[in-house]
Amino acid sequence: MKKSFTGFYIFISIFSILFIIVLATGLWKNFIPSQTTDSVRTTFITVTDADSIFSTGQSGNIFWEDNLNTKIPLEDGETAIAVLNRESGSDFPEEQFVVYRNNADSAFFITFLAFDDRTRNYRRLWDIPVAASRIDTITMYSMDLIGDRNNCIVVNGMNANNEHTMTIIRRTSGQNYIKIAEIQIDGSIVIQETGRTLAYQQGMSRGQSFNIAAYGHDTSSFNILDQIETIYSFNPSNGVYEQIRLTRIPGSQIEQRRLRELLSGVPGVFEDFLNDLWYFVSPQGTEDTKQFLYFDPAGKEIIFFGDEAQQVFIWQNSAYTRLGMRISSQNISINTLRRNIFIELESLNSIRVTVDEDVRLRITANTAWDGTYRRAGPLFTRETISEIQQSINAVYDSTWGRIQFHDSGEYTINSGGNIRRGHYVLYQIDGKNLLELRHTEGDERRMVYTTEYAAGVLILSRVRIGTSGVQELLEPPITLTPVN
Repeated sequence: MKKSFTGFYIFISIFSILFIIVLATGLWKNFIPSQTTDSVRTTFITVTDADSIFSTGQSGNIFWEDNLNTKIPLEDGETAIAVLNRESGSDFPEEQFVVYRNNADSAFFITFLAFDDRTRNYRRLWDIPVAASRIDTITMYSMDLIGDRNNCIVVNGMNANNEHTMTIIRRTSGQNYIKIAEIQIDGSIVIQETGRTLAYQQGMSRGQSFNIAAYGHDTSSFNILDQIETIYSFNPSNGVYEQIRLTRIPGSQIEQRRLRELLSGVPGVFEDFLNDLWYFVSPQGTEDTKQFLYFDPAGKEIIFFGDEAQQVFIWQNSAYTRLGMRISSQNISINTLRRNIFIELESLNSIRVTVDEDVRLRITANTAWDGTYRRAGPLFTRETISEIQQSINAVYDSTWGRIQFHDSGEYTINSGGNIRRGHYVLYQIDGKNLLELRHTEGDERRMVYTTEYAAGVLILSRVRIGTSGVQELLEPPITLTPVN
């Protein structure tokens, strides 16, 4: 009996010692299958007018407040602009990349903060200058451009000359990085993503490298829209991107006086040109009348409509480019959903659109909204919109609380002492009376209801306005009972 207990205790002791050794040395990781997908979080910032030290002459309000905490403080006179955290390839502590501005000489850099196993603290390893210098345009993300799962860090933006810029850095060995590409051009820059094999997706082989296409003005041509496409390809022998091809692309023949007028950069001119409904045209030239963009500069809104879904974005800031405009926008309902929209003029009735999402965990090769759009005009205006009443002055009780409409076009909702405010509009579409509520604060800022009076009460039914007219959302109706 004693012998069996002694053997048991010896076994437990040996097992405990082995368990501690496995934990201490990190051998336990070998028993957990690795994943090939990267966990990438990207942070962007857009400045306000109050942030005068970074003023670029463009008006607008900040549309996303996020905590730009760095792993260790930056030096005095350095301001963080964008932060990207990603998991380290060797241990749990995250690596951190920070784009910052040196206030002394207005230069922009990217720096790398890595965890030091010896000191058990983060330390700053290197600084590399980047071409972008317009704070409200800078974005940063991680992407496998080369196809070897050694993710590159890409910094996009614009410089002081309103040129598009792209800076790419890549890990060489350990925690050392080098700049492998930096492009500045008065047109647009596009990463030409291509499909990669199943073997690459499963981590069994390398993938094809992506080329980079840059589009700039053809200085030898009198037509402003004529462009030169420059293709850059990764050269594995020297580890950098090199120019491999130049192609002249003729633009549309548009009356040059009108063209210069639209692209003059005079406030309001290009916005007025965009003020319309635009429908998508595929690369094959086929028209997609189920995908639309609507620009409303007066209402500061951009509406994306496709797949029977409507997404409304607030038009926050804009900057003029050589061939059009860049717009930063925020979803009207989801504060953390933002898009940078690059618009270039193709003709007097067509534009080319590139949409950059805020989070670059990209699965498909191209963003669904990228491509050419044509002006819809009256052809697609199926519904007639008319205002039925300027304002109302009434008080109602409802499940929301007590709602009061003022003849100034404003309303208040009092629910247990919690007061919400906003603006309302009454109008008709296809003979249906509609009430649109726009909250000045909160998550849902724009709601549309059909209105119907029955038995002395006002009944509101939630709807969505799309290109095909008024669509019922089949939500429970809201009953407003007049307060005498």
